[in-house]
Amino acid sequence: MRIVLDTNSLIQSIPERSPFFLVWQSILSGENTLCVSNEILEEYEEVLQKLAGKDTARYVIDAILESEHVELITPYYNFNLITTDPDDNKFVDCAIAANARYVVTNDRHFDVLRQIKFPIIDVISLKEFLEQLKHQ
Repeated sequence: MRIVLDTNSLIQSIPERSPFFLVWQSILSGENTLCVSNEILEEYEEVLQKLAGKDTARYVIDAILESEHVELITPYYNFNLITTDPDDNKFVDCAIAANARYVVTNDRHFDVLRQIKFPIIDVISLKEFLEQLKHQ
């Protein structure tokens, strides 16, 4: 399944002791395909550097870039569907361009997508996505 992880969902899924580690494992194993754009990668790296340092950030970004279960997507259109936090639109645009099944996020700014009839973007919480993984 093709997914887009917002930054907080990625960060919560990376640590081995995290209850959401199965999400990260599902990408590394190929059970799911992580779709990212350059903008998303830049945000991942920036936030990871702040939280865990440059070395850890570089390690995670390299793991993403080197994985055969990650697709680098180039969105050619900005839909601007999230007005409350326009920075979140990079995840939406990537999901649309990638034809991703889900945007995985706990961010309430994405709730507006449930009211938009076109384009259809399914938003799922990290916890809900984890439950799906456990039942597959």
